[in-house]
Amino acid sequence: MTDPDFIAPAKPVIGEEEIEAAVRVLRSGMVVQGPEVAAFEEEFSRLVGGRHCVAVNSGTSALQLSLLALDLKPGDEVIVPSFSFAASANAVRLAGGEPVFVDIDASSFCLDPAAVEAAVGPRTVAIMPVHLYGHPADMSAIGAVADKHGLAIVEDAAQAHGATWDGRSVGTFGMAGCFSFYPTKNMHSLEGGMITTGDAELARTLRLLRNQGMERQYANEIVGANMRLTDVAAAIGRVQLGKLDGWNAQRQANAEVLSAGIKSVVPPPVAEPATHVFHQYTIRAGNRDELRDAVKERGIGTGVYYPTPIHELLPYRRGTRPGNRDWELPETMRAAAEVLSLPVHPALNEDQLARIVDAVNELGVAP
Repeated sequence: MTDPDFIAPAKPVIGEEEIEAAVRVLRSGMVVQGPEVAAFEEEFSRLVGGRHCVAVNSGTSALQLSLLALDLKPGDEVIVPSFSFAASANAVRLAGGEPVFVDIDASSFCLDPAAVEAAVGPRTVAIMPVHLYGHPADMSAIGAVADKHGLAIVEDAAQAHGATWDGRSVGTFGMAGCFSFYPTKNMHSLEGGMITTGDAELARTLRLLRNQGMERQYANEIVGANMRLTDVAAAIGRVQLGKLDGWNAQRQANAEVLSAGIKSVVPPPVAEPATHVFHQYTIRAGNRDELRDAVKERGIGTGVYYPTPIHELLPYRRGTRPGNRDWELPETMRAAAEVLSLPVHPALNEDQLARIVDAVNELGVAP
């Protein structure tokens, strides 16, 4: 039996509006790649400055299709952070390229622009900044590196719906922006993803790629895949999108309470040009594992994202693939040992926030 006083680290919302939307679509009989998907794409476009939007079946698919559209050749390299979910690098491999791992900025957990510049080589074709935990990467500096070397940018915005850098929405800086609608994200569609782009021709290519390479049935133009979004998912996503601004504002308000109260560990900083949407509220603690276990005993759930950096995972370790390198990523390794994500979701109340603050202050140790 679930403890009613336990504070969950995340709390996906599936309310009556979402249920009614799903039932409405099921009763319509138009359940895949129909009017709900088209409407969801149009409505999501408003979040990203009117860019073209292409709905797909997951955030990982969004990344993979965006990279496939680059037509990577064997040996082509894409710069990615190792401090991220494996999907960031997996998408590069699945698209035929090779991830080059660089270190993160200690304050934001996102790509360090200086490390990106140092990693650019003759085979580099793209940069994949990950807007981690809801904090945008430094797109001013990363964009300058991309412009200097003629590189594409594919934004991994899976955790950053509504985040901005210098007043501009994530998902609008690169060739493509990739969002996830997994249930724990700031908004969801049960499962799904969205690609955003300012290039109409690229948007058409992405629509072909998601649908077996065809715009009209049996008129295949290119080799594609089946990565379509269902209309049921899109209908749920449309409901959630309408609530996103309010949920993000509540996450930010909850984060403000946590940051004002927590003194024993390092709270997440927010860069001056950034709007952080707090997909996760991620602290640094010198006793991370002990703190995680201790607050759980107090009925507070937490998450550790990501204890094993991607370059330490089996498919990417030195010696597991020709050309794999020794990676010197000190800030990545330090973050992997120190980070702990506390509950920050919109369902938290004042008493629960106070419990989190008190427990962390009593049990946490700064790194």
